Amino acid sequence: MMRFSDLLRTGCLRGRHVLCLMRGVAAALAAAVLGLALLAQPAFAQAPPASGPVVNVYNWTDYIDPSVLDAFTRETGIRVVYDMYDNNEIVETKLLAGKSGYDVVVPSGPFLSRLVRAGLFLKLDRSKLPNVRHIWPDIAAQLARHDPGNQFAVNYMWGTTGIGLNVAKVRERLGPSAALNSWDLLLKPEVSAKLKDCGIHVLDAPEDILPGVLRYLGLNPDSKNEADLRKAADALARVRGNIRTFHSSEYLNALASGEICMAVGYSGDVLQARRRAEEARNGVDIQFIVPREGAQMWFDSMAIPADAANPAEAHAFIDFMLRPDVAARNSNLVSYASGNLAARDLVRPEIRGNPGIYPDQATFARLFTTTAYDERLQRAVARLWTRVKTGR
Repeated sequence: MMRFSDLLRTGCLRGRHVLCLMRGVAAALAAAVLGLALLAQPAFAQAPPASGPVVNVYNWTDYIDPSVLDAFTRETGIRVVYDMYDNNEIVETKLLAGKSGYDVVVPSGPFLSRLVRAGLFLKLDRSKLPNVRHIWPDIAAQLARHDPGNQFAVNYMWGTTGIGLNVAKVRERLGPSAALNSWDLLLKPEVSAKLKDCGIHVLDAPEDILPGVLRYLGLNPDSKNEADLRKAADALARVRGNIRTFHSSEYLNALASGEICMAVGYSGDVLQARRRAEEARNGVDIQFIVPREGAQMWFDSMAIPADAANPAEAHAFIDFMLRPDVAARNSNLVSYASGNLAARDLVRPEIRGNPGIYPDQATFARLFTTTAYDERLQRAVARLWTRVKTGR
């Protein structure tokens, strides 16, 4: 089974989602040999001993420092079987089907809300989570919109959905004095048309894109009015011809390599792309922008499925993740802000001081959160999104 360290050696580590570019013929041949085995196995897991306590974790792709898993097993004797996913729908489907096989999952806000309402999580036993005292009160308060009373989940990481720019390419097309802090870059047809040739990517995630468009239009970003959502979809449809791709992972490498000049994406992914470009010394200067009109906050939080076979081990794992030193190690690797306030001082200064990751007060004031669509509206949003992407 491929271990996380193997993924690191082949250069596959990235932010919240995965897009592995194999390096060289040898790596490609190795991938071909491993392909059939990987179809039937998790993307990586700690090699388990034959017996003993276990915790089965399902988390976003490449979203943890692998040394943390080794440390947890050394300290507790609990082996970790760790599977990865790259969209919330997969988690939701598994949990709704029952018998998910997982003890800890990490869904995002609106999905967490729906799953809580469906009774699919255990209420956390805080007596088994002494490190819960380190949670960030402001983030917990925001998360309570999805989990009233913070009964079923604790935040793992949080961030924003904004705009990643290849500054030189954008300036070349828009001019040296153009404002680069607005959703105009995407939603004004005459502006995004000037960026079409250098490439625009947009997340394939209506729950992360439509709220920002609603705010840009002067509407409630958390609107549950289908007419409002149709207006947001129409605004995107008007610039559809200027967008190269809707995808939730390809933009990271495309930004880092200079293949595209703009992406609407997650804060940590864009900043990972910036770091990757710096490491490659390819001259690509990437900036993450929180638009002046506002941007959505998102929250990925740890929860225990109601059918978890190992709830005691799940609590032990979550409590370990809530240790400030552990939370900081994870933030340092993936470039996202932790919901652990005590960890902030342990995070590397270049991450802690970056307002794209840890927003200052003025930036924080421009952020908003959203709540889940009901089933009827979810179907309507899916139809609208299909129309946007296909242009029909």
